[in-house]
Amino acid sequence: MTKVRPDTIAAWTSLVSVSGALLERIEEALKSAGLPPLSWYDALLEIEKAEPDGLRPFELKERLLLPQYSTSRLLARIEKAGMIERQSCEDDGRGQVIVLTEAGRTTRQRMWPVYAEQLSHLIEERLPAGERQQLADLLGKLKAPVP
Repeated sequence: MTKVRPDTIAAWTSLVSVSGALLERIEEALKSAGLPPLSWYDALLEIEKAEPDGLRPFELKERLLLPQYSTSRLLARIEKAGMIERQSCEDDGRGQVIVLTEAGRTTRQRMWPVYAEQLSHLIEERLPAGERQQLADLLGKLKAPVP
């Protein structure tokens, strides 16, 4: 059995609990403003960045790092809200391309100031620039592929 050092467990516990707490605060702010959840922002932004060609669902799944079933459910909810449209893919008769509607673009634009305010309040106001960069660098090491 692999032994895990106490400081490794402490790092993991802090990472997960802080991440969850920060996400919860952002979600609360979006909800209070009458806006959709943060996952919608991420999806709408990725689709918007893919304009004018749109994005295939599997491409969105890869960009958001979500399982296929989660991506499908997310897209169904966003489509039902009228923020995206599915169009036939010219290269693949059975495939679809997802594009933003004007409502989707407007909603993403309305979400950003609330999201940005929370990022500023939760991170910028609490950590000086050097520490923010240090945190980003340290987390980047964890994101790198494991050899």
